[in-house]
Amino acid sequence: MSTSAPEKTEERRVFERFSARFPVKFKDAREDYGTEVFLRDASAEGVRILSKERFFLDDQIALEVELPDGGEPMVLSGRVRWTKFLNLSLWDIGVQFPEVNFIKMQRLFKLTENFSV
Repeated sequence: MSTSAPEKTEERRVFERFSARFPVKFKDAREDYGTEVFLRDASAEGVRILSKERFFLDDQIALEVELPDGGEPMVLSGRVRWTKFLNLSLWDIGVQFPEVNFIKMQRLFKLTENFSV
């Protein structure tokens, strides 16, 4: 049995991840956008968020993303695939979508080119 560190695993992501930093909130939450949860990046398969709330693997999450195009907030739903504790009040969370929605991702990606902060 070897005790050496495991070799770097091969990247399994099919779609490229892009920075997407827009105001977001949990769907149906009373809090304002950008107070409890923060969108960090996205791909066609999922998003990475920072949250003050702790989640567990396979938890269902629904987010509303406020976009600067004047349209309705974008709703993104999926399952928690990984979590990482950052500090006493913040968690890094990977959310996987149940299916790829190229229309939503095209809208999000297009807006990142001009409005992402």
